Amino acid sequence: MSSTETEPISVRIHPRNLNVRRMALGVGLPPLLRAMRPHQWTKNAIVGAALIFDRRLFELDPLLHGVAAILCFCAVSSAIYLINDLRDVEADKLHPVKRLRPVAAGELSPRTAGATAGVLLVLALFGAALINLGFLGVIAGYAVLMIAYSAGLKRMVILDVFAIAAGFVLRAAGGAVAIDVPVSPWLYVCTLLLALFIGFGKRRHELTTLESAASRHRANLEAYSVPLLDQLIGIVASATVMAYSIYTFDASSVPRNHAMMLTIPFVAYAIFRYLYLIHRRDLGGSPEVLLFTDRPLLACIVGWGFASILIIYLWT
Repeated sequence: MSSTETEPISVRIHPRNLNVRRMALGVGLPPLLRAMRPHQWTKNAIVGAALIFDRRLFELDPLLHGVAAILCFCAVSSAIYLINDLRDVEADKLHPVKRLRPVAAGELSPRTAGATAGVLLVLALFGAALINLGFLGVIAGYAVLMIAYSAGLKRMVILDVFAIAAGFVLRAAGGAVAIDVPVSPWLYVCTLLLALFIGFGKRRHELTTLESAASRHRANLEAYSVPLLDQLIGIVASATVMAYSIYTFDASSVPRNHAMMLTIPFVAYAIFRYLYLIHRRDLGGSPEVLLFTDRPLLACIVGWGFASILIIYLWT
Protein backbone atom coordinates (compact mmCIF):
# COMPACT_ATOMS: atom_id res chain seq x y z
CA MET A 1 0.00 0.00 0.00
CA SER A 2 1.40 3.39 -0.98
CA SER A 3 1.98 6.24 1.44
CA THR A 4 -0.88 8.22 -0.07
CA GLU A 5 -3.25 5.35 0.79
CA THR A 6 -2.18 5.26 4.43
CA GLU A 7 -2.03 8.97 5.17
CA PRO A 8 -5.17 10.58 6.62
CA ILE A 9 -7.28 12.48 4.14
CA SER A 10 -6.84 16.21 4.62
CA VAL A 11 -9.79 18.49 3.97
CA ARG A 12 -10.63 21.99 5.04
CA ILE A 13 -13.56 22.12 7.45
CA HIS A 14 -15.46 25.38 7.44
CA PRO A 15 -15.93 26.80 10.98
CA ARG A 16 -19.72 26.95 10.55
CA ASN A 17 -19.74 23.13 10.26
CA LEU A 18 -17.73 22.40 13.42
CA ASN A 19 -20.69 22.27 15.81
CA VAL A 20 -22.51 19.85 13.53
CA ARG A 21 -19.47 17.60 13.29
CA ARG A 22 -18.87 17.70 17.04
CA MET A 23 -22.46 16.65 17.72
CA ALA A 24 -22.21 13.89 15.12
CA LEU A 25 -19.17 12.52 16.94
CA GLY A 26 -20.92 12.68 20.32
CA VAL A 27 -18.12 14.75 21.85
CA GLY A 28 -18.10 14.41 25.63
CA LEU A 29 -19.78 11.00 25.81
CA PRO A 30 -18.01 7.80 26.97
CA PRO A 31 -16.31 5.95 24.07
CA LEU A 32 -18.69 2.97 24.07
CA LEU A 33 -21.78 5.18 24.05
CA ARG A 34 -20.28 7.36 21.30
CA ALA A 35 -19.63 4.27 19.20
CA MET A 36 -23.30 3.31 19.57
CA ARG A 37 -24.23 6.61 17.85
CA PRO A 38 -27.11 7.78 20.10
CA HIS A 39 -27.64 10.83 17.84
CA GLN A 40 -28.58 8.38 15.07
CA TRP A 41 -31.49 7.05 17.12
CA THR A 42 -33.60 9.97 15.88
CA LYS A 43 -33.92 8.03 12.60
CA ASN A 44 -36.02 5.47 14.45
CA ALA A 45 -38.76 8.03 15.04
CA ILE A 46 -40.20 6.82 11.71
CA VAL A 47 -41.15 3.61 13.55
CA GLY A 48 -43.87 5.61 15.28
CA ALA A 49 -45.43 6.87 12.04
CA ALA A 50 -48.06 4.12 11.87
CA LEU A 51 -48.94 4.72 15.50
CA ILE A 52 -49.76 8.35 14.75
CA PHE A 53 -51.32 8.11 11.31
CA ASP A 54 -53.53 5.13 12.20
CA ARG A 55 -54.89 7.11 15.17
CA ARG A 56 -53.55 4.75 17.83
CA LEU A 57 -51.32 7.26 19.62
CA PHE A 58 -53.57 7.60 22.67
CA GLU A 59 -54.31 3.87 23.07
CA LEU A 60 -52.16 2.34 25.81
CA ASP A 61 -51.30 -1.08 24.33
CA PRO A 62 -50.39 0.20 20.84
CA LEU A 63 -48.40 3.03 22.43
CA LEU A 64 -46.38 0.60 24.57
CA HIS A 65 -45.78 -1.68 21.60
CA GLY A 66 -44.73 1.30 19.49
CA VAL A 67 -42.25 2.55 22.08
CA ALA A 68 -40.85 -0.98 22.52
CA ALA A 69 -40.44 -1.24 18.73
CA ILE A 70 -38.48 2.01 18.66
CA LEU A 71 -36.19 0.75 21.43
CA CYS A 72 -35.60 -2.50 19.52
CA PHE A 73 -34.59 -0.57 16.42
CA CYS A 74 -32.27 1.64 18.50
CA ALA A 75 -30.55 -1.49 19.86
CA VAL A 76 -30.18 -3.23 16.51
CA SER A 77 -29.00 -0.06 14.73
CA SER A 78 -26.34 0.55 17.38
CA ALA A 79 -25.19 -3.05 16.98
CA ILE A 80 -24.85 -2.50 13.23
CA TYR A 81 -22.87 0.72 13.78
CA LEU A 82 -20.42 -1.18 15.98
CA ILE A 83 -20.09 -3.97 13.41
CA ASN A 84 -19.56 -1.40 10.67
CA ASP A 85 -16.85 0.35 12.70
CA LEU A 86 -15.03 -2.95 13.16
CA ARG A 87 -15.15 -3.69 9.42
CA ASP A 88 -14.16 -0.16 8.33
CA VAL A 89 -11.61 0.70 10.99
CA GLU A 90 -8.76 1.16 8.50
CA ALA A 91 -10.84 3.25 6.08
CA ASP A 92 -12.16 5.37 8.95
CA LYS A 93 -8.59 6.19 9.98
CA LEU A 94 -8.19 7.96 6.62
CA HIS A 95 -11.29 10.13 7.05
CA PRO A 96 -10.88 13.61 8.64
CA VAL A 97 -13.87 13.10 10.96
CA LYS A 98 -14.49 9.34 11.15
CA ARG A 99 -10.91 8.76 12.30
CA LEU A 100 -12.07 10.23 15.63
CA ARG A 101 -14.63 7.46 16.14
CA PRO A 102 -13.75 5.41 19.25
CA VAL A 103 -12.72 2.20 17.46
CA ALA A 104 -10.65 3.97 14.78
CA ALA A 105 -9.09 6.26 17.38
CA GLY A 106 -8.13 3.36 19.64
CA GLU A 107 -10.37 4.52 22.49
CA LEU A 108 -12.55 1.39 22.28
CA SER A 109 -11.12 -2.10 21.84
CA PRO A 110 -12.45 -4.25 18.99
CA ARG A 111 -13.25 -6.99 21.51
CA THR A 112 -15.48 -4.71 23.58
CA ALA A 113 -17.16 -3.31 20.47
CA GLY A 114 -17.84 -6.81 19.11
CA ALA A 115 -19.18 -8.12 22.42
CA THR A 116 -21.46 -5.11 22.82
CA ALA A 117 -22.77 -5.55 19.27
CA GLY A 118 -23.63 -9.18 20.03
CA VAL A 119 -25.45 -8.29 23.24
CA LEU A 120 -27.44 -5.52 21.51
CA LEU A 121 -28.47 -7.86 18.67
CA VAL A 122 -29.68 -10.50 21.14
CA LEU A 123 -31.63 -7.90 23.14
CA ALA A 124 -33.21 -6.47 19.98
CA LEU A 125 -34.29 -9.89 18.70
CA PHE A 126 -35.58 -10.99 22.10
CA GLY A 127 -37.53 -7.77 22.56
CA ALA A 128 -38.96 -8.05 19.04
CA ALA A 129 -40.12 -11.63 19.75
CA LEU A 130 -41.96 -10.38 22.84
CA ILE A 131 -43.85 -7.83 20.70
CA ASN A 132 -44.91 -10.34 18.01
CA LEU A 133 -43.37 -12.74 15.51
CA GLY A 134 -44.08 -10.45 12.57
CA PHE A 135 -42.04 -7.68 14.13
CA LEU A 136 -39.27 -10.19 14.89
CA GLY A 137 -39.16 -10.94 11.16
CA VAL A 138 -38.87 -7.23 10.34
CA ILE A 139 -36.05 -6.69 12.85
CA ALA A 140 -34.20 -9.76 11.59
CA GLY A 141 -34.64 -8.59 7.99
CA TYR A 142 -33.33 -5.14 8.91
CA ALA A 143 -30.26 -6.63 10.61
CA VAL A 144 -29.50 -8.86 7.60
CA LEU A 145 -29.93 -5.94 5.19
CA MET A 146 -27.63 -3.65 7.17
CA ILE A 147 -24.97 -6.33 7.60
CA ALA A 148 -25.16 -6.96 3.84
CA TYR A 149 -24.80 -3.21 3.32
CA SER A 150 -21.69 -3.11 5.49
CA ALA A 151 -20.26 -6.21 3.80
CA GLY A 152 -20.67 -5.11 0.20
CA LEU A 153 -23.83 -3.25 -0.82
CA LYS A 154 -22.31 0.09 0.18
CA ARG A 155 -19.74 -0.36 -2.60
CA MET A 156 -22.42 -0.63 -5.30
CA VAL A 157 -23.26 2.71 -6.88
CA ILE A 158 -26.92 3.81 -6.47
CA LEU A 159 -27.82 0.45 -4.87
CA ASP A 160 -25.97 1.64 -1.76
CA VAL A 161 -28.48 4.47 -1.29
CA PHE A 162 -31.41 2.18 -2.11
CA ALA A 163 -30.22 -0.20 0.63
CA ILE A 164 -30.22 2.65 3.14
CA ALA A 165 -33.68 3.71 1.97
CA ALA A 166 -34.91 0.12 2.34
CA GLY A 167 -33.76 0.26 5.95
CA PHE A 168 -36.03 3.24 6.55
CA VAL A 169 -38.94 1.46 4.86
CA LEU A 170 -38.40 -1.52 7.18
CA ARG A 171 -38.47 0.85 10.14
CA ALA A 172 -41.80 2.28 9.01
CA ALA A 173 -43.21 -1.17 8.24
CA GLY A 174 -41.96 -2.46 11.58
CA GLY A 175 -43.91 0.21 13.42
CA ALA A 176 -47.11 -0.90 11.69
CA VAL A 177 -46.46 -4.61 12.30
CA ALA A 178 -45.67 -3.96 15.97
CA ILE A 179 -49.12 -2.44 16.60
CA ASP A 180 -50.85 -4.89 14.24
CA VAL A 181 -52.25 -2.44 11.69
CA PRO A 182 -52.12 -2.60 7.87
CA VAL A 183 -49.09 -0.92 6.35
CA SER A 184 -50.21 1.95 4.12
CA PRO A 185 -48.61 1.93 0.65
CA TRP A 186 -48.25 5.70 1.02
CA LEU A 187 -46.05 5.11 4.06
CA TYR A 188 -43.77 2.98 1.90
CA VAL A 189 -43.63 5.45 -0.98
CA CYS A 190 -43.09 8.62 1.03
CA THR A 191 -40.53 6.98 3.33
CA LEU A 192 -38.60 5.52 0.40
CA LEU A 193 -38.46 8.80 -1.52
CA LEU A 194 -37.48 10.88 1.50
CA ALA A 195 -34.73 8.41 2.42
CA LEU A 196 -33.39 8.47 -1.15
CA PHE A 197 -33.38 12.27 -1.05
CA ILE A 198 -31.37 12.33 2.17
CA GLY A 199 -29.08 9.49 1.06
CA PHE A 200 -28.09 11.09 -2.24
CA GLY A 201 -27.58 14.38 -0.39
CA LYS A 202 -25.17 12.64 1.96
CA ARG A 203 -23.23 11.14 -0.96
CA ARG A 204 -22.96 14.61 -2.50
CA HIS A 205 -21.58 15.99 0.75
CA GLU A 206 -18.97 13.22 0.94
CA LEU A 207 -17.94 13.85 -2.66
CA THR A 208 -17.59 17.62 -2.29
CA THR A 209 -15.92 17.45 1.12
CA LEU A 210 -13.31 14.81 0.32
CA GLU A 211 -12.85 15.88 -3.33
CA SER A 212 -10.02 13.88 -5.01
CA ALA A 213 -9.59 11.69 -1.92
CA ALA A 214 -13.24 10.59 -1.88
CA SER A 215 -12.64 7.13 -3.37
CA ARG A 216 -10.05 6.37 -0.68
CA HIS A 217 -12.77 6.70 1.93
CA ARG A 218 -15.66 5.05 0.04
CA ALA A 219 -14.77 3.05 -3.05
CA ASN A 220 -17.93 3.75 -5.04
CA LEU A 221 -17.71 7.54 -4.69
CA GLU A 222 -15.52 7.65 -7.79
CA ALA A 223 -18.54 6.36 -9.76
CA TYR A 224 -20.60 9.36 -8.65
CA SER A 225 -20.26 12.96 -9.77
CA VAL A 226 -21.74 16.15 -8.40
CA PRO A 227 -23.86 16.80 -11.54
CA LEU A 228 -25.23 13.25 -11.42
CA LEU A 229 -26.09 13.52 -7.73
CA ASP A 230 -27.69 16.93 -8.26
CA GLN A 231 -29.99 15.38 -10.88
CA LEU A 232 -30.87 12.44 -8.65
CA ILE A 233 -31.53 14.75 -5.70
CA GLY A 234 -33.74 16.98 -7.84
CA ILE A 235 -35.76 14.00 -9.08
CA VAL A 236 -36.42 12.47 -5.66
CA ALA A 237 -37.06 15.88 -4.07
CA SER A 238 -39.79 16.60 -6.62
CA ALA A 239 -41.20 13.09 -6.30
CA THR A 240 -41.27 13.36 -2.49
CA VAL A 241 -43.32 16.57 -2.51
CA MET A 242 -45.66 15.15 -5.16
CA ALA A 243 -46.15 11.80 -3.41
CA TYR A 244 -46.83 13.46 -0.06
CA SER A 245 -49.26 15.90 -1.67
CA ILE A 246 -51.25 13.05 -3.24
CA TYR A 247 -51.19 11.19 0.09
CA THR A 248 -52.83 14.10 1.90
CA PHE A 249 -56.07 13.79 -0.08
CA ASP A 250 -56.04 10.22 -1.38
CA ALA A 251 -54.96 8.01 1.55
CA SER A 252 -57.70 6.18 3.42
CA SER A 253 -56.31 7.14 6.83
CA VAL A 254 -56.50 10.93 6.39
CA PRO A 255 -59.63 13.03 7.09
CA ARG A 256 -62.12 13.10 4.22
CA ASN A 257 -62.32 16.91 4.42
CA HIS A 258 -58.82 17.16 2.86
CA ALA A 259 -57.56 19.22 5.80
CA MET A 260 -54.31 17.23 5.70
CA MET A 261 -53.40 19.21 2.59
CA LEU A 262 -52.64 22.10 4.94
CA THR A 263 -49.44 20.27 5.93
CA ILE A 264 -48.04 20.30 2.38
CA PRO A 265 -46.26 23.67 2.87
CA PHE A 266 -44.37 22.21 5.86
CA VAL A 267 -43.06 19.33 3.77
CA ALA A 268 -42.20 21.56 0.80
CA TYR A 269 -40.33 24.03 3.03
CA ALA A 270 -38.41 21.21 4.78
CA ILE A 271 -37.29 19.82 1.39
CA PHE A 272 -36.29 23.28 0.12
CA ARG A 273 -34.51 24.14 3.38
CA TYR A 274 -32.55 20.90 3.21
CA LEU A 275 -31.58 21.64 -0.40
CA TYR A 276 -30.35 25.05 0.77
CA LEU A 277 -28.29 23.43 3.53
CA ILE A 278 -26.77 20.98 1.04
CA HIS A 279 -25.90 23.50 -1.67
CA ARG A 280 -25.17 26.70 0.27
CA ARG A 281 -24.07 25.52 3.71
CA ASP A 282 -22.43 22.17 2.81
CA LEU A 283 -24.27 20.45 5.67
CA GLY A 284 -25.66 17.28 4.10
CA GLY A 285 -23.26 14.88 5.82
CA SER A 286 -25.15 14.44 9.11
CA PRO A 287 -28.90 14.78 8.48
CA GLU A 288 -29.77 13.35 11.89
CA VAL A 289 -27.77 16.16 13.53
CA LEU A 290 -29.21 18.92 11.34
CA LEU A 291 -32.58 18.12 12.85
CA PHE A 292 -31.36 19.69 16.10
CA THR A 293 -28.79 22.23 14.91
CA ASP A 294 -30.75 23.99 12.16
CA ARG A 295 -33.54 25.90 13.89
CA PRO A 296 -35.69 26.64 10.82
CA LEU A 297 -35.65 22.96 9.84
CA LEU A 298 -36.42 21.85 13.39
CA ALA A 299 -39.25 24.38 13.72
CA CYS A 300 -40.71 23.20 10.42
CA ILE A 301 -40.66 19.52 11.42
CA VAL A 302 -42.16 20.26 14.84
CA GLY A 303 -44.82 22.40 13.19
CA TRP A 304 -45.63 19.62 10.74
CA GLY A 305 -45.93 17.14 13.60
CA PHE A 306 -48.30 19.30 15.64
CA ALA A 307 -50.39 20.20 12.59
CA SER A 308 -50.64 16.55 11.51
CA ILE A 309 -51.73 15.37 14.97
CA LEU A 310 -54.26 18.21 15.27
CA ILE A 311 -55.78 17.45 11.89
CA ILE A 312 -55.82 13.65 12.20
CA TYR A 313 -57.18 13.50 15.75
CA LEU A 314 -59.31 16.61 16.07
CA TRP A 315 -60.12 18.02 12.63
CA THR A 316 -62.02 15.16 11.06
